[in-house]
Amino acid sequence: MANGKQKKGASKKKSAVAAARGSVVAKKQVPWGTIIAVIGIVLLAAGVFTYYYVASGDQRAQREREEAAASFAPSEDNPDPSTDIEGVVTEEYEAGAHVLPHERVAYDQTPPFGGPHDGYWAACNGIVYPEPVRNENMVHSLEHGAVWIAYDPERIQGEDLEQLKLRVEGKPFTMMSPYPGLDSPISLQAWGRQLKVDSVTDERIDQFIAALRRNPNTYPEIGASCDALGPGMFDPDNPPPFNPDPPGPDAKPMDYKGSAGARQGDMSSVGGQSTPEAPPAEE
Repeated sequence: MANGKQKKGASKKKSAVAAARGSVVAKKQVPWGTIIAVIGIVLLAAGVFTYYYVASGDQRAQREREEAAASFAPSEDNPDPSTDIEGVVTEEYEAGAHVLPHERVAYDQTPPFGGPHDGYWAACNGIVYPEPVRNENMVHSLEHGAVWIAYDPERIQGEDLEQLKLRVEGKPFTMMSPYPGLDSPISLQAWGRQLKVDSVTDERIDQFIAALRRNPNTYPEIGASCDALGPGMFDPDNPPPFNPDPPGPDAKPMDYKGSAGARQGDMSSVGGQSTPEAPPAEE
């Protein structure tokens, strides 16, 4: 009898211990919330690292392209290195002919790269315009020594677009904008010069910029500004929109000399700073 009672007592004790252990195990649940949070932090860190690694790689590649194109910078022996770049089109345009903000010019090239233009220039101090901008304002910036990169928004997107932006953002006397209906993926303009290319990796893009951006031998208004003029003149945050329609019969021809009393040039130097004058009065 005693042995039986002892066995029953031992059995109950084991059952109690097993139940207690099961309760402890049940209480020690897997901390899924912590695990998920840690995984999220790891993935976020990996994403940030990848982004900056790729971005730094793109910037490094751009620096290398610019260094490779440095041999195309103008010099006394070679005042216009763009003549050594295959595919560059050159035209002679008279400077200083201005039209009014509501007027259009019947340009002879697409995109235009010289000829009559608006009295207010587009800001060209390393700006990337998200929307197409009026031709007449962009051409005026070329007269100031800027390079304008135009691109077909249907063909240049994503990483290609980012590669183009690296050529412009923060680079003085450079600007960029989409150009609907462009007959090539990319077109570069400087005053009297144009180059059309098919790829953002084309080395001629950086050669063109090196050769013509603020090249004093190729643009008319030496020392003119690329800074924004502001509301009421040219506001880079709300620029005059591009007009895709063909110029009408009232458009100014390429040999237009400007409105009556228009000056030859639009900048005056005051204390080393260029300041804009008002556009000419309407005829």
